[in-house]
Amino acid sequence: MLKLLRENRDIRLLFFAQVVSYLGDWFTFVALAGLVDDATDSKFLVSLVYVAFSLPSFLASPIAGPAADRYDRRKLLVLVSSLQAVCALGLLGSSDGRIWIALVAQSLIAALAAFIGPASSAAIPNLARNDDELRKANSLLGATWGVMLAVGAGLGGLFAQTFGRNAAFVADAVSFVVAGLLFAAIRTPMQQHALSASGGRKVHPIADMREAVHLARRDSVILALVASKMTFAIGAGIVSQLAVLASEAFKQGDSGRGLLIGARGLGSGLGPLVAARLVKGDLERLLLVCGVAGVLFSGFYLGASISPHIVIAAIFVALAHFGGGAQWVLSSYGLQMRAPDEVRGRVIAGDFALVTLTLSITSAVSGVVSDAIGVRSTIAVFAVAAATAGTLYLVLTAPIRQRLRNERQSR
Repeated sequence: MLKLLRENRDIRLLFFAQVVSYLGDWFTFVALAGLVDDATDSKFLVSLVYVAFSLPSFLASPIAGPAADRYDRRKLLVLVSSLQAVCALGLLGSSDGRIWIALVAQSLIAALAAFIGPASSAAIPNLARNDDELRKANSLLGATWGVMLAVGAGLGGLFAQTFGRNAAFVADAVSFVVAGLLFAAIRTPMQQHALSASGGRKVHPIADMREAVHLARRDSVILALVASKMTFAIGAGIVSQLAVLASEAFKQGDSGRGLLIGARGLGSGLGPLVAARLVKGDLERLLLVCGVAGVLFSGFYLGASISPHIVIAAIFVALAHFGGGAQWVLSSYGLQMRAPDEVRGRVIAGDFALVTLTLSITSAVSGVVSDAIGVRSTIAVFAVAAATAGTLYLVLTAPIRQRLRNERQSR
């Protein structure tokens, strides 16, 4: 991994851009979840914080995906990062208790993030110089999200508790500025195809995304890769309740919230590093690992739901997201290998749109359920739902894995 960062300058710039951006994101998540929890004492409203981090990305994805294919991806990343910095300053408007301002500002940041994910992810195969670098880059950049969640959430909780939540919001704005400068320094073209050959520069959201849908319908492997994240998202709405678990079950403040959210990041960071070594570019093995990882995610969250101490709960959360992080990154890696460059941005955006929609729904529902039956029982219910979905995924993808195995053996 370190060799890749030393030898590939543009992957290194993309890596550090993500590092600083993710750090700011998780400073904000901990501060905003704590702000809403303290101001309203409503589990449902706390769940809306997670919705504000996910649902707007779904709404923007029909435009973001085609934009990643139609326009210069580097310029798009720079522009969007600049706009995110401006929106992050809007979080300061919630300092007098007007929670809705913070939720609107964060929703705008999340909508803009819908452009960052497809553009940067679709560009990785073009920045990597060979298949081995592509595998390592996905593993590294996937781990970055989790590691910075662990570091950002842990430090964010302490930072917000020490310097105040407004300071965390300012740090988020600065992180977007730095990320934009790093994106601007990338030299390698982020597209293989000429922009003029990709259907012109005008975006037609419905028609453009229809091409991605048709590709997924024709290719069962792409469809299975997209469905993989959906099994995770069915149970992942309980992530919105980690802040509540810390405050209600363990009587902890922002530092406790940071611990549980940071444990999620630790697992999410380690999972992709191990999983990428297991699959080594083999799509059949990749689909199998995705299914198993989803089942592990749900099983460990069941352990978190009955944990007697916050440290034990944090360990279970880390183990759960070891599986969840592996599943998330591997499915994206598979899409990069399988989807053609000229439509890759739209495929990745469609995948992102579906998972963020599901996450938003399950997050909101988990908040309602938590208000009704308590946070521990809610986590257990959603964990069982995720286990059922993961098991069904393994059964339904068995013929696809068999076909891929036969294709490999016949070569």
